[in-house]
Amino acid sequence: MNAQKIALAQINPLLGDLPGNARLISQAAADAYAQGASLVITPELSLTGYPPEDLLLRPAFIEAADRELSSLMIELQKFPGLIVIVGHPKKTAAGLQNYASVIQDGKVLASYAKQELPNHEVFDEVRYFTPGKQACVFENAGIRYGLILCEDAWHAGPAKQAHAAGAQVLLVLNASPYHLQKESLRIDVLRKQIALTKMPLIYVNAVGGQDELVFDGGSFALDSTGKVVMTMSQFETDLGFVHINASCDLDPGSLVKPSSVEAQAYQALVLGVRDYVQKNHFPGVIIGLSGGVDSALVLAIAVDALGADKVRTVMMASRYTADISWLDAREMANNLQVQYDEIPISEPVDALEHALAEQFKGLKLDATEENIQARVRGTLLMALSNKTGRLVLTTGNKSEMAVGYCTLYGDMAGGFAVIKDIAKTLVYRLCAYRNMLAPIIPERILTRAPSAELRPDQTDQDSLPSYEVLDGIVERYMEQNQSIAQIIAAGFEPESVEKVTRLIKLNEYKRRQAPPGVRVTTRAFGRDWRYPITSQFRA
Repeated sequence: MNAQKIALAQINPLLGDLPGNARLISQAAADAYAQGASLVITPELSLTGYPPEDLLLRPAFIEAADRELSSLMIELQKFPGLIVIVGHPKKTAAGLQNYASVIQDGKVLASYAKQELPNHEVFDEVRYFTPGKQACVFENAGIRYGLILCEDAWHAGPAKQAHAAGAQVLLVLNASPYHLQKESLRIDVLRKQIALTKMPLIYVNAVGGQDELVFDGGSFALDSTGKVVMTMSQFETDLGFVHINASCDLDPGSLVKPSSVEAQAYQALVLGVRDYVQKNHFPGVIIGLSGGVDSALVLAIAVDALGADKVRTVMMASRYTADISWLDAREMANNLQVQYDEIPISEPVDALEHALAEQFKGLKLDATEENIQARVRGTLLMALSNKTGRLVLTTGNKSEMAVGYCTLYGDMAGGFAVIKDIAKTLVYRLCAYRNMLAPIIPERILTRAPSAELRPDQTDQDSLPSYEVLDGIVERYMEQNQSIAQIIAAGFEPESVEKVTRLIKLNEYKRRQAPPGVRVTTRAFGRDWRYPITSQFRA
């Protein structure tokens, strides 16, 4: 048995760009081969990107993937003896399967069909794939490797089956989306497989943004005792290496220092924005800058993701906009050196109110007039987007989206909702984190009471509980599925619990029309949250 060097190709595929993804795999193979590796592992569905969703229902997509795999196999012959494992969809006698092929010298040595198809949270693989049933074990220079895919590692069966078939080292190909603290959860789960099989384990994960999902990379290796012997960076493409020794265990390798929760969330947002904008070929972004904390955070993320030259900001003041909002917006834009424009909205708001005066005659002022202001701003931003081709980034946070503290066709108007899965309390923590790197967000933005500034002396807490209370209720009810009784038992006031949960139900119709945005929690509005709009049930 010879010691071997295994390469982990932590790549960022572009979904559907089959030739481009094949080039990423080929380049990783070339780099690994040049550095003496004998085996290269790529992520789950590395050839197509993940998740392909209903592209998998199109025969032309599957046929194109087959052709590209054949071309890639020819290309990989440039690296004699090198084994490269590629993830791809495959139509078999059993049906369409989530597949991985073990390729060497232009031939498929072995193949594997994913057995455990996830059908929870953001996953719906049962819609597309037929599960496999067989273990995959192949040999390289005297070492027998077992191969499984992503969800397989969260169940005992596939790893035990591979071990029973003679595997000595377990390889796990993944496209595992990020949520807060998921990196520690993965390690805990995989240690259970090691406890069952005593096999060392090598885990490679994709990196990059795909619509709402962000894949964080963070690939790693565990020795036969479950000790972490190698880790790779999160949110960055990379090529990592693991050495298998003569005892068929893993030698210690490089370890990346873990990041804080705030650092991870911020990096996830930056990567999600960068990939959504660049992979969809937008020339840049536009942000409505209010002088408040949410738009300040979105602006910082956008600049870090794209560069200042790709970011344009617009301050649209009304008669209710405080002077400090003008000053803070200007300072924030100046700190980041982005294009900054001011467009007063009083005249178009007055024009709309005048047009509606006869219809509203005898009716009291209410949220209607406030929403007209928000909708004028949304119209202006979308006009600038149409004229320039730039994408409008909305600035609403998860707390607001939960209870409907947002305006359809107003502040919800745009193409990508950057912080739609970030609770307000986390917004402040992320701003503090970003200011630790460089003080770009003016202190007053972080200390003044948050306000929509749509009527005199307005603050968010005029109509909402404190954000600490609101976020606690939303997390328990929406993310953890706790009952109202459980939330009250945890110490929350019954009146606040009743109000917040009622608002969550009432505003489903708004969220259904919201743009996509980065998912960072275990349950985000959108892909995770599939509640009916029309429903009489109330817990």
